[in-house]
Amino acid sequence: MPRTPFAFPVLAAMASMLAMAAPALAQSGPWPSKPVTIVVPFPPGGGTDTGARILAEQLTRRWGQTVVVENKGGAAGQIGADMVAKAKPDGYTLLMGNVGTQSINPALYKKLPYDPDKAFAPITLVAELPLAMMVNPSVPAKTVKEFIAYAKSRPGQLSYSSSGAGGGPHLAAEMFKDSTGSFILHVPYRGGGPAVSDLIAGHVQLSFMTAFEASGHLKAGKLRALAVTSDKRVPALPDVPTLSEAGVPGFNSISWIGLLAPAGTPQEITDKAAADVRAVMSQDEVRRKFSDLGAIPAAGTPAAFARLIDDDRKRYAQIIQDRKVTVE
Repeated sequence: MPRTPFAFPVLAAMASMLAMAAPALAQSGPWPSKPVTIVVPFPPGGGTDTGARILAEQLTRRWGQTVVVENKGGAAGQIGADMVAKAKPDGYTLLMGNVGTQSINPALYKKLPYDPDKAFAPITLVAELPLAMMVNPSVPAKTVKEFIAYAKSRPGQLSYSSSGAGGGPHLAAEMFKDSTGSFILHVPYRGGGPAVSDLIAGHVQLSFMTAFEASGHLKAGKLRALAVTSDKRVPALPDVPTLSEAGVPGFNSISWIGLLAPAGTPQEITDKAAADVRAVMSQDEVRRKFSDLGAIPAAGTPAAFARLIDDDRKRYAQIIQDRKVTVE
């Protein structure tokens, strides 16, 4: 059979195309096939960071790939969130967001560097984080009622730290001030870690922080808990009353942390990540780690997490409007 003059060039071109496609085909295998980065949009030491590190350790074991936690703090979480929003949507750069970054910032800031409605693909809620009302031991008040009286006798002389303007702890403190008629100055920091450090040092007298952040310092006697902000007591702090029990009726404000991917990430990846996080969070060892630190494991589906983000955004938008909260 006679060969056409074009046979060898055609075969060579096909071989070249197959060779070029091979790496792409290899990369489209099961996810994850290389290290995954979880961006925490706050400095190390806060509740979001602590939760991310516990989860990363467990996912590393489950996936057989290293899961790295990268802290990108600043602008109330906007810098780290923006980094993930603009990352390649391939499942290898994820965000550990919280109620502040996902539900409060869009209601508080008139302009964000990304579109909060379109920038992320929710994966799963990881844990609920009740807040604790903490004071430096030098503060003489031993109860919430005593602290209210102490603050009212010194209007403008006391200050409180927060993990950043507009975050859950900031709004919780403003709700407390509004509910009690007390005047306490706000000192925002670039994350929960620095806010706690200055409370321990006595540079501020009060802070609302996640029980995650508070538990170790409480055990060491460096801080004193007056109340928790949830509607029920926290198992890790069974002797600490709720604010409602302590004299501020109807008070309820909790934080949470959850995993998100850049918008456009394939659904099979977000579904797999959500299922794997649920599996990890169902383990007794992991649940105990979170519970011992004052968190409530609460992994679920991407759809359920998306609803939570939306519902909390509406709720906090109303709180921000009613209490005229502004960023400083």
